[in-house]
Amino acid sequence: MPSSVVAAMEYNEPVSTLRITYVSGKVYDYKNVPPEVFEEMKEADSKGTFLNYRIKGKYRYKRVK
Repeated sequence: MPSSVVAAMEYNEPVSTLRITYVSGKVYDYKNVPPEVFEEMKEADSKGTFLNYRIKGKYRYKRVK
């Protein structure tokens, strides 16, 4: 999963939370993300572009670190 923006991503299905670790080291939890959106992100050619257009501004988030 090479990305210039996203270092890692994981999905907690029981609580529908997508955790994104950015290359900068910052970590954010995006709430109420449907599992199919996470599956689409895993398949996306550009994780950063997907994040900008399909996640940011559409789901509530909390900075974890």
